[in-house]
Amino acid sequence: MYNAEKPNPAELPSSAQLLKSTIIAAAAAAVVLIAIVLPAEYGIDLTRLGRVLGLTEMGEIKSQLADEAEQDRQAAEQDQSHLLDVFISAAHAQEAEVWQDELSFELTPGQGAEWKLVMDQGASAEYRWYTSDGRVNYDLHGDGSGKSISYKKGRGVESETGTIDAAFTGNHGWFFRNRTSAPLTVTLQLRGAYTDIKRTF
Repeated sequence: MYNAEKPNPAELPSSAQLLKSTIIAAAAAAVVLIAIVLPAEYGIDLTRLGRVLGLTEMGEIKSQLADEAEQDRQAAEQDQSHLLDVFISAAHAQEAEVWQDELSFELTPGQGAEWKLVMDQGASAEYRWYTSDGRVNYDLHGDGSGKSISYKKGRGVESETGTIDAAFTGNHGWFFRNRTSAPLTVTLQLRGAYTDIKRTF
């Protein structure tokens, strides 16, 4: 093996020279950062040299592209959120239109009909009824266990939506009468806490 020649101590840089070189390198890096990197990457031109060299315009274009990309991303997120809201709303609307029972019956001129729900006290049932072509008089009431109650009455009505809250255990429902001069059909849609539906008249 051969021994490597030892460097001449006189040829080695002194601590002062190393410090000076480090300071010069740091200063050069700072100059490059301020004069080239900031204008080219971010459009920040502190020395105005970047604009002379065309670097500032490059940085402004990059910043603009980044802003546009962020705006596109936010717009895409908003569109997705809107589509999700529409989907959920449609699902809720579809769910809300599901009825437990639906029945239709015809009334000739002057004819009446009574339909009742068998309900326990405190039970609740939602309803919607409408006529095919015409108006009816109606009486929404309840009876049973020696009790009776009138919830609501109407004359010349085409449709109605609401809720029955049973005041007591018994039969709760509608008496309809056709007061027009032509036959019509009544459709009754129901859902809720009842055990039976029956025609009582």
